[in-house]
Amino acid sequence: MSAPGPGEGVRHVSLRSGVYADSVRLMQVSRDVGARDGVTAVLVAMATPLNVELAAGMGLAPDGTPSPDELLIGIRATDDDALAAAVTAVDTALAERERSRATADAQPARTIGAGLDDLDPNTAALAIVSVPGQYAALEAADAIAAGRSVLVFSDGVPVEQEVALKRAAREAGVLVMGPDCGTAIVSGVALGFANVVRPGPVGVVAASGTGAQQVSCLLDAAGVGVSHVIGVGGRDLSEAVGGLATLDALAALDADPATERVLVVSKPPAPSVAAEVARVSDGLATPVRSAALSPGTPDLTAAVEALLADMGRDVPAWPSRPGPGATAAPGAVLKGLYSGGTLADEAMLIAAPVLGDVRSNTPLRPELDLGTDLSATGHVVVDFGDDALTVGRAHPMIDPTLRLEAIARLAASGEAAVLLLDVVLGHGADPDPATALAPALREAGLPVVVALVGTEADPQGWSRQADALAAAGAAVYASNAAATRHALDLLGAV
Repeated sequence: MSAPGPGEGVRHVSLRSGVYADSVRLMQVSRDVGARDGVTAVLVAMATPLNVELAAGMGLAPDGTPSPDELLIGIRATDDDALAAAVTAVDTALAERERSRATADAQPARTIGAGLDDLDPNTAALAIVSVPGQYAALEAADAIAAGRSVLVFSDGVPVEQEVALKRAAREAGVLVMGPDCGTAIVSGVALGFANVVRPGPVGVVAASGTGAQQVSCLLDAAGVGVSHVIGVGGRDLSEAVGGLATLDALAALDADPATERVLVVSKPPAPSVAAEVARVSDGLATPVRSAALSPGTPDLTAAVEALLADMGRDVPAWPSRPGPGATAAPGAVLKGLYSGGTLADEAMLIAAPVLGDVRSNTPLRPELDLGTDLSATGHVVVDFGDDALTVGRAHPMIDPTLRLEAIARLAASGEAAVLLLDVVLGHGADPDPATALAPALREAGLPVVVALVGTEADPQGWSRQADALAAAGAAVYASNAAATRHALDLLGAV
């Protein structure tokens, strides 16, 4: 549909059935079309409830109640010619993708089983599954049956299927990383969201993707590398799963001659599972240290510092850019806008004892749940990487749209605040996050503190990103714990 609006030019909103593309590809189409002359707003995405809500906020809401299986195309432009050219550009981009797939000399296998049929068993020891959650267990089971370890990137896998997969993997003598495993480093090869870190003697077992990235980057900054980072999925240390993959990963690292120390990273684990992991760890030849976040336990930076002390290594001054010395207005509150769930949890665990209740979409206590009101007043920490906010969308480490809109809303609200953000670098992440974030921070005009997780060797470069963010007025810290404490200091809370 196309219609004029006061000061809005013209718009096109349509729904298409039988068309599917992954969220990262559609994000790229949106960016490319949005850069065209005369185009003022564009959203090309699957019509999930989240994306429909986002379209409505852009004035591009479709009629009726679309199905998540439909493709939503919404464009606003200054005039009819620009609008028509933009619609054509979307059509061309989508058609080119289909044409490339149809004319490829060798069609890719459509299942893990079919792919394994074409491979020498000695050339592929690990399979990666990244399909909608309802199909992931079937693909992972095929890999396990073929004697391969498997990384399940997919989320939305029922917990009973996760347990069944991990039990089958144990019987087969292989590992299941995941589901919802976004970070791993296997023998120096980064999988998913992972950083370029030096090789070394520390093995990491992680029920947390950004937690694994934080500790591996701090170790790198201290001159200590990692042998492997084995992601086990965020639910592995829950009562329901019982730490199945964590225990198997510990055994694998204990048998690895390149691993001299092990660090276990997680969000708050089930107490009984944590006790079992501790019991098993005590019986291993390789020393194991826990970095399990929960009230009263050391933060991730403190856990790394303790590990360095265990190894007889000096603790360095963690990289930082102090910022311009901004001060918060009287009565200011903490606003944490995070892409990493574990980093958001860590920020709340540090802030809550000082500030009192901190509300969140992933709260420390159920009664502090934000629900759908992500713009609530008071102390708030939002995890934009939570599964509920990534259905049909690229992860916020790739696509910053939702977080940029939240920054703009906060600035427009007039609420006095200190803004606390994470920016996570590395493979798979936005190739230049500061370019999009810095203008938004300048325009917001609020005191800003950034936890910048990454290394100098990452494609984005830690110093390059830190300098750009500092130039926009942010105080930048390699340690999320240090960033959080600086934000509290700006609030006058410490």
